[in-house]
Amino acid sequence: MNEQEVKELLLKQNAEFRRAHDDHQACDLALTAIRAKSHRSPADADEERELKKKKLVLKDRMYRLMADYIRTR
Repeated sequence: MNEQEVKELLLKQNAEFRRAHDDHQACDLALTAIRAKSHRSPADADEERELKKKKLVLKDRMYRLMADYIRTR
């Protein structure tokens, strides 16, 4: 089973994975909105930095859940 198949399976079967995935996508959308601004404030830069950190944490959590699934199969 490849990475994409595991991801799709966990999106259907694992609420924690689905929540992390949805939050990751929400961070991505928020980052896109910030980057689209023609004039960004220092607060925007701070928010961008925090969103990037959160997005990375969520990605790590998703990969950990995927690895756990593969290991316990």
